[in-house]
Amino acid sequence: MDETKFDEVADFVIIGSGGGAMAAGLYLKSIGKTPLILEKTDKLGGSTAMSGGVLWVPNNHILKAKGIKDSHEMGRTYMDATIGNDAGPGATPERKEAYLRHGPVMLKWLEEQGMKWLHTEGWSDYYDDRPGGVTRSRSIGAPMLDAREMGPLFDKLRLGPMVMPLPTDKAGIIGLATRTPCGMWEGLKLLWRMRVVAKRGKPILSFGGALQGRLLMLADKAGVDMRTEHGITELIEEDGRIVGVIVEHRGRTLRIGARDGVLINAGGFSHNAEMRRKYGPQPSSVEWTNANPGDTGEMIQIAEKHGAALDLMDQAWWVPGTVVPEGGPANMHNTDISKPHCIIVNRQGRRILNESGSYMENGQRLYRNDVPAYVILDSRHRKRYAWGYYPPGKTPQSWLDSGMMKKADSIEELARITGINPAGLKAEIEKFNGYCETGKDLDFNRGGRGYDNCFGDPTVKPNPNLGKIDKPPFYVMEIVPGDVGTSGGIVTDENARVLRADGSVIGGLYATGNSTASVMGRCYPAAGASIGASFIFGWIAAHHAVGSNS
Repeated sequence: MDETKFDEVADFVIIGSGGGAMAAGLYLKSIGKTPLILEKTDKLGGSTAMSGGVLWVPNNHILKAKGIKDSHEMGRTYMDATIGNDAGPGATPERKEAYLRHGPVMLKWLEEQGMKWLHTEGWSDYYDDRPGGVTRSRSIGAPMLDAREMGPLFDKLRLGPMVMPLPTDKAGIIGLATRTPCGMWEGLKLLWRMRVVAKRGKPILSFGGALQGRLLMLADKAGVDMRTEHGITELIEEDGRIVGVIVEHRGRTLRIGARDGVLINAGGFSHNAEMRRKYGPQPSSVEWTNANPGDTGEMIQIAEKHGAALDLMDQAWWVPGTVVPEGGPANMHNTDISKPHCIIVNRQGRRILNESGSYMENGQRLYRNDVPAYVILDSRHRKRYAWGYYPPGKTPQSWLDSGMMKKADSIEELARITGINPAGLKAEIEKFNGYCETGKDLDFNRGGRGYDNCFGDPTVKPNPNLGKIDKPPFYVMEIVPGDVGTSGGIVTDENARVLRADGSVIGGLYATGNSTASVMGRCYPAAGASIGASFIFGWIAAHHAVGSNS
């Protein structure tokens, strides 16, 4: 590579600033390399910073310290039992093995660099009843972070739609603030923290904000070069190898060389309406996503121009959601619909999924039936539990005025004003109410897994996820397959190298995160499976790039 052809040269150029970028940048800087993180938006952190902020890492040292039974073999068994062995070129046995082998090592190494971790007790694997599943959680997050500790760096951190000073491991309990002593106590502590935050003027970060906030602090302290408003317009290829990037920055065009390689960690295409129409199931809308606004897909398109194979382009990390009349990101309801006194039905009035199950699977089930479907709530659900970003008992009048939420005193009237088959809905609710009495959902086994119970109500017996729908008024809303990012993209191997359709490697080009065809295939096996993969394959890419050039 002739370095005189470039405006500047780094050892490793990282496109995007999500979890994989942080893991790669920190490692490379620790061994004396010059990583360069280029973020096209004005904020750092990517979708990781907006997320639940946990990594799914089987057999890690934190689990062992807590006495939780797990092993490499259990992790592999579980991935095979959930993902399967025919989930496409992004989910090969070799990639799954790399995930399991490198994840615990990376987690420990980041801790040694100063990262603080928090075990999210109770965040069960989503299919914990399958072989190798763990109920007590393999998901690792970060403790809350006082934003004042970040100094000026805080202003560069991307924040999610709702910044709440709530510990990651208390996410399930807070939903029971009106129902249990523990829930009430966590609710009171949350209110106290919110008052403290209001006086300070800077938030207490949790979830993805705490995770990426802490990593940004470590990267900044280590001297990792992180630049915002640097959008990539092209990869530079010489003799079949990627040797740099062309960057647009505030009207200037720069050629930046990469001695050891380029890593794409630029997210998916949730905010690209054209790509959603081309690749994804329909109907679909950019209004249904909660992904990072930088998820516009151009790096997937640029990589494809250079021969990269693509796969799983019809998939996303689906989350059942509702579009609110005031605009903004869709409300995500994965925990809300898990509570009792709530079902989701199609236009015929029939249930179509386990409301307490894995949200990605539920999004897939929505697409196999009706979009939109309908969520039915009775008065106890609205009184007892949160709905979207609103606390129990708080139903915005704008929702009712706009017709986004409808209300009726009988099931038949609710069906009539919504266009649902009245006889079908009445019969379905009668059947469902019978399941609530026995505690056994004979259609979808709702409440039959540890994961289902994570966001149930333990005061409801005999099944914490099943509650009758028989107390008026009744409410209905259209529910759609929202998402927190797409999960298809560039095909990579176990070393995170980008592959062509014939399986050959595009030299010097690596990819991770939502820019890639997921190692999880068409499944979301546990909380943090997508973020875990972003971190782990970013870490792997950095190691391979150095090793292949040493």
